[in-house]
Amino acid sequence: MVKPPKTIMEQISLLKSRNMGFRDEISAAHFLANISYYRLKGYWWEMQTDKANHWFAPGSYFEDVIDLYNFDRHFRLIVFNAIERIEIALRTKMIYHLALSYGAAWYLDSSLFPNKKYFSDFQHKIHSELSDSSEEFIIKHYKNHPQETPEAWKALEVVTFGSLSKLYSNLDHQLPEKSIIAKEFGLFNQKYLKSWLMTITLIRNIIAHHGRLWNRVIINKYDWPPKTFVPILNYIPDNYQRRKIFPILSAILFLNDLISPGHHLKTELFDLFQQFPNIPLYKMGFPSNWQSQPIWNT
Repeated sequence: MVKPPKTIMEQISLLKSRNMGFRDEISAAHFLANISYYRLKGYWWEMQTDKANHWFAPGSYFEDVIDLYNFDRHFRLIVFNAIERIEIALRTKMIYHLALSYGAAWYLDSSLFPNKKYFSDFQHKIHSELSDSSEEFIIKHYKNHPQETPEAWKALEVVTFGSLSKLYSNLDHQLPEKSIIAKEFGLFNQKYLKSWLMTITLIRNIIAHHGRLWNRVIINKYDWPPKTFVPILNYIPDNYQRRKIFPILSAILFLNDLISPGHHLKTELFDLFQQFPNIPLYKMGFPSNWQSQPIWNT
């Protein structure tokens, strides 16, 4: 059955009938005019004691939902900044090591990629992205060299982080450069970098589409290394713990520590947590002793 649309005042009345409180209905109407009811639903879901009938626990206020939303908005910006550093570093390292070993057009060499289907899919995608690119350096390349495919340092600048991660994943495991790149990211085995990159790509895409990170279930399974160059956590998170953001966020900080020493990501996160002291961090998988974990305590 298709539900009929509701006016903003009808949305407020519906929430009130379900035991949600409002400290300022005028401000609430303003928020609902600019942030959709359905988007906010993800932030008040845990406030319900009866999710089937959408009944809110006593003391549930719309303004607390907005606090959660604002916290998550700032949190996403910080995480996105951290992921951007990883993306740029991965692109740089892949271009550098593989171009020196296999030439400027290594990304076109099928012998480096065991999965031929993915290699073929990637070729179609990158040629499409190059053809559609409005980047001046790509336009200039085709103007000056119409019959030549751009070198890796040009071509890979226009591919998405997802495509880049899959390209790394599809590199032959026997290539020494694949392991070298992983070690430069602080990992002893390339399989862990491959696994992390796929999950970090998922998180990046959630952020890029303005999705919710707070209390998000991470559906992508990833591996956790038994040992790293520098300790991250003093325990190995199990599969249930990896369904929340804390372990992979710790991995993101670990990677940033190596590629961008002196960054302020942890300071920004600590400041954010102090700004929103009522946010239940445990809902994002933060353990009670999270501040004493190695990566957070340095």
